[in-house]
Amino acid sequence: MLIRIVRMHFTEAGVDEFLQIFDIHKEAIRNFEGCNHLQLLKDLKDSNTYTTLSYWKDEESLNRYRKSELFSNVWGRVKTLFAERSQAFSLQKFIEL
Repeated sequence: MLIRIVRMHFTEAGVDEFLQIFDIHKEAIRNFEGCNHLQLLKDLKDSNTYTTLSYWKDEESLNRYRKSELFSNVWGRVKTLFAERSQAFSLQKFIEL
């Protein structure tokens, strides 16, 4: 399993549009083949910063999503709303207690 974390800092004006885009597409992303989990997290101290946490079957599944029309449409709109560059990380579970 692969865990993908994407931290995004939006302009104040861009937050509402991002939330609308996420709400419209969250089920399609969650149901994309290979996606096992999708969650949107909001920063405690910065109301313009959100993070997506998603679990993917494997790196191939994530890459298929990243090459899909769905990703292209969503990310193409979302990235125009950023106040600064997003940060993305792909991780795997190492130790679970």
